[in-house]
Amino acid sequence: MIRVALADDQQLIRAGFRALLSAEPDIEVVGEASTGDEIVALAAEQRPDVVLMDIRMPSGDGLSATERIVATPGLEDCHIVIVTTFELDEYVARAIAAGASGFLVKDTEPVELIRSVRVAAGGEALLSPSVTKRLLERVAGSIRPDRAPSLDALTTREREVLALVGEGLTNEEIGARLYLSPLTAKTHVSRILGKLGARDRVQLVIAAYETGLVRPGAI
Repeated sequence: MIRVALADDQQLIRAGFRALLSAEPDIEVVGEASTGDEIVALAAEQRPDVVLMDIRMPSGDGLSATERIVATPGLEDCHIVIVTTFELDEYVARAIAAGASGFLVKDTEPVELIRSVRVAAGGEALLSPSVTKRLLERVAGSIRPDRAPSLDALTTREREVLALVGEGLTNEEIGARLYLSPLTAKTHVSRILGKLGARDRVQLVIAAYETGLVRPGAI
């Protein structure tokens, strides 16, 4: 069962998400919050697998709430998905940097919302190619070579996998590209996460870009 918490200051939005998600046999909505402070407290109490987080909320917005949840001991497996009104929301990149696992727009089709919750719970990144490109272009503008992660601990195969993660490929797509099973691709990704000390695939995407495995314009 995937445990989901909802954070949005609009009750109608929360009610719609709850009704949609609760109808799925493998998803349970464990609580709702209308402010940043409330969702931080709720996450600490309920320890959800996924938080659907609005950005603009009173009493601590979604950005600060994301940072606080990510920093809370015991919530390492809580995946935060930012829910925004506009795809070009200027705060999306900051939210990803704060530790969010991806984002959705509020006019997302219901079937896509459900799929996204399952994908996030499984540790995958929720970034469309166009958004990934814009995000990485922003990262590129602030890269400091002295702060880029070292890839010395990675094998040649792991570097190949990291480059494909950086291009936004799923485990299944990586497996097809490298003639591996999806499970083997997933194992490589898990090892890379551990070796680089990354929280999730979004951070691997950024690492791939910072280290030059993925270059501007490659996506």
